[in-house]
Amino acid sequence: MMAGSDQVQSFDILVVGGGPVGLSLAIALARFVPGINVGLLDRRALAVPRDSRASAIAAGVKHLFEAIGAWDGMAGAANPIAQMKITDSGSGDISRPVFLDFSGPKAPGEPFAHMVPNTASAASLIAAARNLVTIVEPGTVSAFSAGPAIGRIDLEDGRSLSAGLIVAADGGKSTLRGLAGIRAFSRDYRQSGLVTTIGHALPHHDVAYEHFRPAGPFASLPLAGNRSSLVWTEKPQAAQALVAMAPSDLAQRIEVAMGSVLGSVEIIETVQSFPLSLVLARRLAAPRLALVGDAAHVIHPLAGQGLNLGLRDVAVLAEVLVDAVRLGEDLGSMTVLERYERRRRADTALMACATDGLNRLFSNDVAPVRAARDFGLSLVNRIDPLKDTFMSQAAGQAGAKLLRGIPL
Repeated sequence: MMAGSDQVQSFDILVVGGGPVGLSLAIALARFVPGINVGLLDRRALAVPRDSRASAIAAGVKHLFEAIGAWDGMAGAANPIAQMKITDSGSGDISRPVFLDFSGPKAPGEPFAHMVPNTASAASLIAAARNLVTIVEPGTVSAFSAGPAIGRIDLEDGRSLSAGLIVAADGGKSTLRGLAGIRAFSRDYRQSGLVTTIGHALPHHDVAYEHFRPAGPFASLPLAGNRSSLVWTEKPQAAQALVAMAPSDLAQRIEVAMGSVLGSVEIIETVQSFPLSLVLARRLAAPRLALVGDAAHVIHPLAGQGLNLGLRDVAVLAEVLVDAVRLGEDLGSMTVLERYERRRRADTALMACATDGLNRLFSNDVAPVRAARDFGLSLVNRIDPLKDTFMSQAAGQAGAKLLRGIPL
């Protein structure tokens, strides 16, 4: 590894951010562009995180993982979501009537999503990346500049890295986004997300439950065995109190909130809490720079689509770049990057608006509003073509080739 401020390590493409989005993009480019020199930089040593959370992997993203050779490594820990039941309840309600029920596979033999522990997906992606891309030693970005032919970043330890294209996959508080002068719209939801893994007495039968409550949605998502991943939205002060509760007391609160649909509950993993916000970058590209994943957009977790949205960025950007290589184009030029931005802008804006609107609609206890939304849910539940449209959107198999299982 080169050292010193007067030495620059060069790549064709440099991905900054070693999460699932950055890893997937680096692997895809290395697999589908023979001879390309792809670098991957993260501020920490690349390792499987100590993360008790799990993520919903849509069918389209599963196809992407299959195409880049990462699915087999996480398939053993994956659990299908065969059905989703959506309920609505007000303060003090005991019953949890199901207003909307998405059931059945999106395609024969294929559920619309799988739940995958983050440790399993990270381990598989890291293993695949080590064989294909150059892992740069941990480093923190301090400066970014875009020249006529290359982009360059300087690190706090004095090293410098350059590439024809630099991709920011460095999270919702993206350093590169700020250094490039790309502004972002943001909104604090004044909500906190609680996540943990629970065990329960009754089998989930691969069913996911989304309970809409006045403080925000409460979802249980099926994991292997009699376990589920829990995502609970609450007001920040209430979330702090819940995190501080004894596990046995919290388990009782969870069982009540779930309407006892899975029987008695126990807390298996440490409860984590994080603030919820909406972040939308005003641009997805700048000279020599593209934004993907949370660097480009952070949405409310109520639909479990945040990671899938970022991986749809990966599928489109990889396709645009592979096509550009075959045409002999400059990968970091705005001509190329604007194609990526045009293809992703509508999807990201639509998903941000949808999750923001649903959170506003359901995070209240006003009786007329509740009556209207419950009528709307019941109506959707009775119209199969409309349900199929929602299911298709959740499966995320439209658009980019990788999401449809077509290699680049």
